Amino acid sequence: MSEPLLPPFASDAVNLASPRMGAEVIYATDEFFASKERLIKDTEPQFIPDKYDNHGKWMDGWESSRRRDGGYDHCIVNLKAGGTIEGVDIDTRHFTGNHPPHASIDGTLSTSSPKEDTVWMEVVPKTKIKPDAHNFIEVKSWERLNYIRFNIYPDGGVARLRIYGHPIPAWQQHDPMGVHELSAIKNGGHIVGYNDAHYGNPWVILSPGRGVDMGDGWETRRRREPGNDWIIIALGA
Repeated sequence: MSEPLLPPFASDAVNLASPRMGAEVIYATDEFFASKERLIKDTEPQFIPDKYDNHGKWMDGWESSRRRDGGYDHCIVNLKAGGTIEGVDIDTRHFTGNHPPHASIDGTLSTSSPKEDTVWMEVVPKTKIKPDAHNFIEVKSWERLNYIRFNIYPDGGVARLRIYGHPIPAWQQHDPMGVHELSAIKNGGHIVGYNDAHYGNPWVILSPGRGVDMGDGWETRRRREPGNDWIIIALGA
């Protein structure tokens, strides 16, 4: 399956649920068939026909067991780089008959892990989900959120969850006398424009850590005409 073009809401946003941004799945009601950690992997989901584990067919994503109690499953993702959300992609690729028919997303801003009495706000209402497909959903959350609760109804498997948005740093938690990387995505730095991005994702150059390989960053096509390539970065403060 070829990769579709990203919708407008994602084209100038970053994936806040990326492990590269420090995101982590901290809780799931059930992960019997496939681990919750796979839900936010940066790599594209893959299907390996002859791969099995102790729970049956190995699937590249998060998959819960079948519920028979009338409830539904959910997981909680810590968005270490909290921010506003422009839209999401509930990616069910390779989940053809075991995907959840519906899903929803809630969010909250908290200084500690959510508890039973945490107040959540609706980000994505209960929405019908297609199997084996990208499910792009545009939203507009003006609130800064750093935890999201991903609900699937009633159960099933999802390959990847992408939360597209813009990080908003909590500067009050930073040392005012310290030195900070103002171009970093986690500190609000973002790319305003560039002349070419034939290879890779430009925003990756503003993410923490070292690149894993030559494709992990911004790369332009070879120039056969005069001039130079460029990228414009807005600082977070």
